[in-house]
Formats: sequence, structure tokens, C-alpha cells
Amino acid sequence: MTSSITARLIELAARRFGRDASALSPSDDLFEALEIDSVQAMDLLTDLEDAFDVEIPDYELQDARTFAALGEVIGRRAS
Repeated sequence: MTSSITARLIELAARRFGRDASALSPSDDLFEALEIDSVQAMDLLTDLEDAFDVEIPDYELQDARTFAALGEVIGRRAS
């Protein structure tokens, strides 16, 4: 389930920031891969909370630097 969440997360993030989702990998650092700063990351977090119907505390985004790690956070919160 986490891999499908991560794949959807990558799609949403790529669309939000005008990136090619096929060029992004679950192991990529999302800040570097998307070329975003912390303010943009918070915008992404809001989008993800809406898309996955979860609440993700800000501190979890700081600890989850890769798409896969953030996918795991979303998976735990969606359960």
C-alpha cells in the first residue's frame, strides 16, 4: 500500500511544481528533486493532507525528506 501512496504522492507533487513525475524516484530528497523551499513544502503538505484526507504535523515533514519516507508517514496516518 505504501508504494501506491508514494506513487500518488510523486504524481501530485510533480504536478504541483511542474516537474516530470517519471524523473522522480521514491528515494529522492523531495526538497531537492522538486527544487522547493520550506514555504513551498508547507503548500505541498496542505495539498497532500487534502488529497489523502490526513493530518500531517509540520515536524513529520521535516523528518521525512524522501518521497518514500513521506509516503510512509501518510500511510500510517491514513490507517
